[in-house]
Amino acid sequence: MQNDDIDQRLLALLGENARMPVAQLARKLDLARTTVQARLERLETNGTISGYTVRLGEATQRPLRATALLSVEPRAGPAVLARLKALPNVVRVHTTSGRFDMIAEISAITTEELDETLDWIGEAKGVRSSESLIHLSTKIDRGM
Repeated sequence: MQNDDIDQRLLALLGENARMPVAQLARKLDLARTTVQARLERLETNGTISGYTVRLGEATQRPLRATALLSVEPRAGPAVLARLKALPNVVRVHTTSGRFDMIAEISAITTEELDETLDWIGEAKGVRSSESLIHLSTKIDRGM
């Protein structure tokens, strides 16, 4: 079954506040509480909702963030990924199409820590080249 407009509105409300009570969700959607509960159960069962989480505020986040764009030697992807996984400041890694093969999201407390992490990434066997982008400010964050 496809997710309809009501499901999308429900997901948007949960995206704003995953702890919103079902009764409040029902009021905002102008639906019966049991209808909202049934929709939530269906969205969980069909895999649309895989869990509920906490988004940490600015006070708990590391102040420095960067993105490393990586070009990887052919067939070196698994080894590079293993190296990235071993680095605690690497928060997220994506494979991509185009000029770069991977994107690594990095967070750090100090510029020295960030610099060291970027050095470790650039020196990793199988990394052909890397380009780093330091995040200055966040203009849009939809928490995805």
